[in-house]
Amino acid sequence: MTHILTKKIDRIQADRIEPTAFNNEDPMPTALVITTAGINCDLELAHAFEAAGAKVRFLHLNQLMADPSLLDEFELIGLPGGFSYGDAVAAGRIAAQLMRKTLYPALLRTLERGVPMIAPCNGFQIAAQVGLLPGPAPAPGGESESNPERSVARIPEAPRPSVTLADNASARFIDRWVRIEIPTNTRCIWTQGLEIGSAARMLPIAHCEGRFIPESEELLSQLDAGGQIAVRYAADDNPNGSVGDVAGICDSTGLILGLMPHPERYTRWTQHPWWTRLDESDRQGDAPGLRMFRNAVAHAARLATV
Repeated sequence: MTHILTKKIDRIQADRIEPTAFNNEDPMPTALVITTAGINCDLELAHAFEAAGAKVRFLHLNQLMADPSLLDEFELIGLPGGFSYGDAVAAGRIAAQLMRKTLYPALLRTLERGVPMIAPCNGFQIAAQVGLLPGPAPAPGGESESNPERSVARIPEAPRPSVTLADNASARFIDRWVRIEIPTNTRCIWTQGLEIGSAARMLPIAHCEGRFIPESEELLSQLDAGGQIAVRYAADDNPNGSVGDVAGICDSTGLILGLMPHPERYTRWTQHPWWTRLDESDRQGDAPGLRMFRNAVAHAARLATV
């Protein structure tokens, strides 16, 4: 028994996260974590950004609405999960309406600067209703200053939402780990190129309104063909009835990721539900959630040197 406990302690100690190191020429990018009434996953999101090598600041939504230019100070943005404003009316509805009216132009500017943004769970519900996801179409022939391949259309007002996160097919709150797949053609900078062993290819979920529904089959086909599907549930492990097994999507630039699972809750191997039984070959490198954040932080750091 002592031998087994010692072995477990050794594996836990080996699971410590080493933040990405940046030198003076590559300063640590700063991530904004947006908070408001009912948000309760902000600290987890901040921990994930920090573990990936970013500095973190918290700002309340009221501060941003009063001065949208504050968004210009950040190289990364996180819109956390929770139950914003008690999910009154519908999940994320109140926060989304406030952001649509006051922050959409400023958020569009962050995209033009190449700023990655992540919106897990309630954040995804908010981002979809704001019109950030799947977002405006690429600007025809346009180029952004920071990245000519990631240009966005200049739209004065937030577009009409075209996808929704409806009640789970079971009509119940679901809190468990699910198996996922990363589409090989995704353009999402957060998930692009992730190679994860089959046993480790999981993420935790905790939601009641997470069933992804696009406004048409045509839109779903467009998202698929355009590489905007960032994460899928395994075909035999779709927990909520999402159309096309879609767990998360990105905008046309690949910068904004919205997903119902919580990658910020899987930044170390010991968070896996049966981590002690994972083969060593499945636990190579960083845990899948942390890899997503490292991808985004590395992207932000590269832009800072351009």
